Amino acid sequence: MFYSVPYDYTREDVDVRLTANLIEVYFKDVRIASHTRLKGAIGQYATNTDHMPDNHRLYLDHNPENNRAWARTVGTNMEQFVTYILENNVEKKALGFLAVIRNLNKKHSNDQMEAAAKSLLEVASQPTISVYKGILDRQKKKAARASVVTERPSQSKEDHGFTRGAKYFGGDRT
Repeated sequence: MFYSVPYDYTREDVDVRLTANLIEVYFKDVRIASHTRLKGAIGQYATNTDHMPDNHRLYLDHNPENNRAWARTVGTNMEQFVTYILENNVEKKALGFLAVIRNLNKKHSNDQMEAAAKSLLEVASQPTISVYKGILDRQKKKAARASVVTERPSQSKEDHGFTRGAKYFGGDRT
């Protein structure tokens, strides 16, 4: 049988204590893991998800149900887009696409993601990730252009920049 220990202790020498119903793993007299003893066919696994590194735990959580739940938090259009991806691709491929979309959420807000999904669903009969990324990029560029101030500061009659003006040359004798 196979029992998990915290990933920090892999390749370490440990002590194991067995009872009829329990297995305990000790490292330097400190208990680091405890599992109920597995019965039956040889080769079973007892894995505690808390023993996994964070990136492995995230991989376990990357399934269709969790992706649909995430999409609901973004908005209804994102939920429709995620549903479309899950229904029109093999699960493994769909989960890869959804990982790309969720990574985009690190750079873009939920509102931006939802607006892009709405635009995508309006214009595409078969929405794709590449078109979705393009819409997000165009939205970002459009927002950047809108924030740039295009007005020139107004100049008064007295403000002539580097020119000396009439007073300097004696032309304005008031």
